[in-house]
Amino acid sequence: MITVSNVAVQFGKRVLYNDVNLKFTNGNIYGVIGANGAGKSTFLKVISGELEPTKGSVTLGPGERLSVLNQDHFKYDEHTVLDTVLMGHTVLWDIMKQREALYAKEEFTDEDGIKAAELEEKFAELEGWNAESDAAILLSGLGIKDDKHYSLMGDLSGKEKVRVMLAQALFGNPDNLLLDEPTNDLDMETVTWLEEYLSNFEHTVLVVSHDRHFLDAVCTHTIDIDFGKINMFAGNYSFWYESSQLALRQQQNQKAKAEEKRKELEEFIRRFSANVAKSKQTTSRKKMLEKLNVDEIKPSSRKYPGIIFTMEREPGNQILEVSGLKATTEEGTVLFNDVNFTVEKGDKIVFLSRDPRAMTAFFEIINGNRKAQAGHYNWGVTITTAYLPLDNTSFFESDLNLVDWLSQYGEGNEVYMKGFLGRMLFSGEEVLKKVNVLSGGEKMRCMIARMQLRNANCLILDTPTNHLDLESIQAFNNNLKTYKGNVLFASHDHEFIETVANRIIELTPNGIIDKMMEYDEYITSDHIKEMRARMYGDNK
Repeated sequence: MITVSNVAVQFGKRVLYNDVNLKFTNGNIYGVIGANGAGKSTFLKVISGELEPTKGSVTLGPGERLSVLNQDHFKYDEHTVLDTVLMGHTVLWDIMKQREALYAKEEFTDEDGIKAAELEEKFAELEGWNAESDAAILLSGLGIKDDKHYSLMGDLSGKEKVRVMLAQALFGNPDNLLLDEPTNDLDMETVTWLEEYLSNFEHTVLVVSHDRHFLDAVCTHTIDIDFGKINMFAGNYSFWYESSQLALRQQQNQKAKAEEKRKELEEFIRRFSANVAKSKQTTSRKKMLEKLNVDEIKPSSRKYPGIIFTMEREPGNQILEVSGLKATTEEGTVLFNDVNFTVEKGDKIVFLSRDPRAMTAFFEIINGNRKAQAGHYNWGVTITTAYLPLDNTSFFESDLNLVDWLSQYGEGNEVYMKGFLGRMLFSGEEVLKKVNVLSGGEKMRCMIARMQLRNANCLILDTPTNHLDLESIQAFNNNLKTYKGNVLFASHDHEFIETVANRIIELTPNGIIDKMMEYDEYITSDHIKEMRARMYGDNK
């Protein structure tokens, strides 16, 4: 249990929030949301003790342990993978080191014997005898194979380190767990494992994430940082988003009577309460929803960008034909081979692969930026494309301001270009910023504005949610669901895939898997799992 009492955080004259009084209890998972810069990560740092609040206090239950997902991926480079996980339980690790030093002594005194007995008792109480096997199980669940458990952390890849740090945070069944973006760099199978793990976790969890499906799957409550306040709502992210949108529509509809509004909100709450019955944590969530006062639901102050893709012309019947396409890395690793398919009118295709380099290579090839090792492709004569690459660095290597930068990619005067930038939440003096000083999220919004200028009938999107906040992801997602043209994309956002794609193509070194089916069905189907094992040549 975590109790936050009268907490305020202020940097100079800027007040992030004040008068925060919240209690986080066992068995619940709290999703922390807020616009970029609202103070989500700062709030976790205050709770962990890494940052001292301007005012107020944070307390844990008596004798409780707090565990935090460590963001420093180089801190443990000189330690083995297994030891790094064990170090997550600092009390147990300290006892293990003391035991080790004691038993290594050449002369063992009576005093040492008494000390050893005390340590053994504490070691047993903390289930020390099972520690290594428990740590190994966590690592395996997170995709770190047994042969790497005794490797040095410094020898792992960045993505492998992320998984080890997550195992470290989860190790030892902590009473309180703080996770800041835990799904970053995890594949879909590992995210599913983590969702399952947390759904059965019996203690207190606070999580910051941009992954809406993950928040919906695990969270019992939503902690919203808005208006300089931090408020708690029952239910997951979808409940918060839909309720805030409903409240906004009602606020805009001034003519609606108070009683009509109340009935609409009560019906909304009943509908979500019924959906909660599918959750593993049904009881607490449903009770909270039933207690929710309709007056507590308020519109958010968030600004959602205007991501609106339109087509200048209707596509013809021939969209894209791909025949015998093959790509390898510079080292000769086969990313995909024997890729044959035809894109049909209305197809919105998500491309998958165990190696994310495969999707990027494919998109670069069909955009004419990379040469394939074999095969060819052919676009229909009526097709116009707009491409959002994974790496946009080269687009911003200039000192142009935003208006001049965008003007390179379309026809129109300054006012016209400012209109597109305004849709992407660049206003006032911001449009005169130099593009080489933009943040990752700002660059992505510029690239999306550039795409909108093309009025294309086929969008090609390589991991479009990278660097975007929840509001931008939601706006992007909403528009793609109604977009009339074709979409070819790769994504690690479960909700994005599930709600946009009507077709799935998985690129493998031995051909493709091509299915017209929902993503949730694809990742759970035993038949598909068998096909994937054959195509990749293993038993995974």
